[in-house]
Parts: sequence; C-alpha cells; structure tokens
Amino acid sequence: MSPEDTREAEQRLSDLGYWTGPVDGVLDEGSRQALIAFQKVEARQRTGKLTLEELQALRTAKRPPARESGYAHIEIDLGRQVLFAVDVSGSVSKILPVSTGTGKLFTAEGRTRRAVTPCGRFTISHKIAGWRKSPLGVLYFPNYIVGGIAIHGNPSVPVYPASHGCIRIPMFAAKEFTKINPIGTVVLVYDREAVD
Repeated sequence: MSPEDTREAEQRLSDLGYWTGPVDGVLDEGSRQALIAFQKVEARQRTGKLTLEELQALRTAKRPPARESGYAHIEIDLGRQVLFAVDVSGSVSKILPVSTGTGKLFTAEGRTRRAVTPCGRFTISHKIAGWRKSPLGVLYFPNYIVGGIAIHGNPSVPVYPASHGCIRIPMFAAKEFTKINPIGTVVLVYDREAVD
C-alpha cells in the first residue's frame, strides 16, 4: 500500500470514529489497532493488515451505532471485543479494540475462579494514575468498574479474549482514556452475540 492509500485508510478510520494514531500515511500502532477494531466491528478477519480489500471496505463503511443514547458513556461489546465511547449526542465518538476475560479457570492467591468480564451497567468508581502491579499482572491507568475489574492499558491486547476479567485497551490510548472519562462515567458491558 502506498503512503497515500495508508493516509486515506487512516483518515477514513478516524472519520468513522476509530481511535487512530496520527493521520500521516504511516501505519503505526494506533492506526493498526484502529484497523483491528474496524475488522472486529465489521466481522472481518482480524489481521491488522491494510490491504486494498480493507481499504475498499473502509470506503463504504458506516459509523457503528451506540446501543444506548442520550448521555455520554462507555459501551463494551464482549462478542466483538470492542469498546465504544459514546458522546452526549449519542454518537459513537471513539472505538478501540479490547481483550476481555477468557472464560477459563485460573488460580491466583490460593483461589481458583473463572476469568469472566461481568455484563451489566457499572460506573467508573476509582482510578490509578500510571502503572499498578496486581497479583494478576500490570495495569496502566486502570479505571475500576466493579471489584478488581478495570478498563486499563496493557502491552498485550490480542484480537481474542485473553484477560483474567479486566478490559484491556491499547497502551497508546490508556492515559487519554482515563483523562476524558471521569469517575462516575457509566460503563455498559454486554455480549451482543448472546443478546441478538
């Protein structure tokens, strides 16, 4: 792909609400993560690779709708593994790929439990600036929604569920995410596949 094609793809991703890096003709980590989020939303193969076929799909795509409207909030779609930031007008303004609970059993601190990201309506209850080391791993700018479950940056955000229950987001977006979502922000977590 030429730098012009890449710039067009980045601009299109940005126009559709995907959280990109700079629109500069270079497929950096932010742009690659935006492309993965697009591929998840559109039920395409989750490669993170920009091809002519992906560019054509971007040209005809529409901004995904929010599940709820009328207030600013966050929506986490477990089935598609994406996060939607919804603005006060009810439009999806930012979209990120996520990696949530695997659903598998794990043992930590002498307890065995299932790695589940709970569905429901939550609010951001508290935050930690910077890094936090927990018994299950490291969290970057965690935004806690229930118990020890947080939306946080992580160096590993695979295209499939891989966490112990937290909602991992790409590192490049974690600090800004925490800055633009105050304590009290509603977080709606749902499994679209289970509901539809």
